[in-house]
Amino acid sequence: MLRAFPGTTDNSLTQASWIDIVDPTPTEIAAFEKAFSLRVPVKEEVSEIETTSRLQVERGALYMTAPLILATGDEPWIAAPTGFVLSKTVFLTVRFVQSAIFDSVSKELNVGSPTLVYVCVLEGLVDHMADLLEASSQALDDASHVIFRRDNLRRLSRETSLLRQLLVRTGRTSERMARINYSLVCLDRMAKFTIERGREWVEHEQISRLQSVSADIASLEQYAEGLVNRIQLLQDAATGIINVAQNEVMKILTVASVAGIPPVLIAGIYGMNFKNMPELNWVWGYPFALVLIVLTTLLPLIWFKWKDWI
Repeated sequence: MLRAFPGTTDNSLTQASWIDIVDPTPTEIAAFEKAFSLRVPVKEEVSEIETTSRLQVERGALYMTAPLILATGDEPWIAAPTGFVLSKTVFLTVRFVQSAIFDSVSKELNVGSPTLVYVCVLEGLVDHMADLLEASSQALDDASHVIFRRDNLRRLSRETSLLRQLLVRTGRTSERMARINYSLVCLDRMAKFTIERGREWVEHEQISRLQSVSADIASLEQYAEGLVNRIQLLQDAATGIINVAQNEVMKILTVASVAGIPPVLIAGIYGMNFKNMPELNWVWGYPFALVLIVLTTLLPLIWFKWKDWI
């Protein structure tokens, strides 16, 4: 799908300052290349990971690519390779997934130069990344509230399953932080590449805005780094609490096994029924055995309690 801003027809694409192509067809690629004599990046090209492949200059136009997180709401955070071509006459965006971000920029944007549109798109993408970081921060706040609440240690058996779920969620958040951070790095490289290679023809005002975009990205990278540290802290805390819960279970089993050995031994001895066992003829032999079993059960428990092991 090809869209031109301001609105025009395929026969007069040269009037547009921004061409946005989603999953381009051969016809759309041919129409753009005929109108502007510029090459349209293909999907394999925008998916390259080398810096030299992501940032190039051809025929005076800047060719840039970046893996962007275009998800909104509960959509999967999958990196979508996106291509950008900026020249003196046109700004081209090539993507292969639908995105509400580009739609939002196109609605808010007035007619302007290609570099103005390019800067506005970068600013919109950076704002979107900031929103994703804020959402991740809120998710970590919720996880922190669950992990560090005061009654956790008194309800370990109930909380262990929830903590395991939180470990999965924080692990997913950590993966998302890595993707966001890489997207921010690529956007920062694009902004600096444009300032460096387009300084002769990019408006001074847009260069200043690009420098502001780069500064915003640097602050977001620091914020993302702080979130990564929080994720590590929460994962360590959740793992520690789960280990405490498991240790409590092992302690209970150990105490039960130790306290159960003496009465089982006594019951085993008096259950052998040998002929010459004087206790078998005692009138109070059975109550004596029961009392002995109870005492040998309670004494280890009292000992553990006195030592504050239980």
